[in-house]
Amino acid sequence: MKKLVKISAKPKLKSPVMLAAWPGIGNVAMLVANYLLDKFEFKDLAEIDAQQFFDPIGVLSREHMIEAPQFPQSHFYYWKNKKGEHDIVLFIGDDQPDFKIYDFAGCVLDFAQSYGVDRVYTCAAAMTNIHFTEQPRVWAVATNKPLIEELKKYDLLQKGSIQIAGLNGLLLGLAKERKYNGICVMTEVPSQTSRMENPMAALAILKTFMRLLDIEVDTKELAENAKEVTEQIKQAMTIAMGEYIEHFTQPIWEQGDDDEEEDEGDDEGNIADQN
Repeated sequence: MKKLVKISAKPKLKSPVMLAAWPGIGNVAMLVANYLLDKFEFKDLAEIDAQQFFDPIGVLSREHMIEAPQFPQSHFYYWKNKKGEHDIVLFIGDDQPDFKIYDFAGCVLDFAQSYGVDRVYTCAAAMTNIHFTEQPRVWAVATNKPLIEELKKYDLLQKGSIQIAGLNGLLLGLAKERKYNGICVMTEVPSQTSRMENPMAALAILKTFMRLLDIEVDTKELAENAKEVTEQIKQAMTIAMGEYIEHFTQPIWEQGDDDEEEDEGDDEGNIADQN
């Protein structure tokens, strides 16, 4: 693991838990992780050597000068929770590897275990048919029965099966293999806006983490962002509906012109028949 991870600090952590995040539907996990990174005094802990798992697909040119290839960042941070029982390790991955994805998940989990982390959290989103103005539901799944019993206390259990794609799910699958504690907190996003960032869904998950981790977070900025995005979608929907109606609906004055032209055509046709 030493060759795969560049360690920048060796703090003594108090019963740490880890929240890991990668890009996914609605960019929900990344919104939550980056918001926590911005609000708390997280410090650099380590970085995975990206060249072991990623290949660059191009380079950037600035002012006619080619820059060196850039790799996705995969960073560990830590925050000492003075008021609570658990310090937090935060892992943020800019991208998911196209190969060795199982090994990559193992690298993340190996590092967490080496720092005494005994529980890992991820978050994800599922596309549903809710309206974009509706408050999204939140639920969770876990790697063992004791954790499921814990989730019952927070009313986070939903019936049915669901596929958790990518590393937000695979990391917990590996945790399950290792008999390790893991929880994935999920929320729903509207199918019609699944390719957009969804701060409303991220806010719902963040509030759930506040309960699970017993932390206080100022959610004002994220709530304002959610409101702005909702208004933008409303405006876009209004414009799109107006264009739709205009395209398929003929104004009444044009309908009258068409009727007159049809009448004239009918008269000419009758005269031709008589000749």
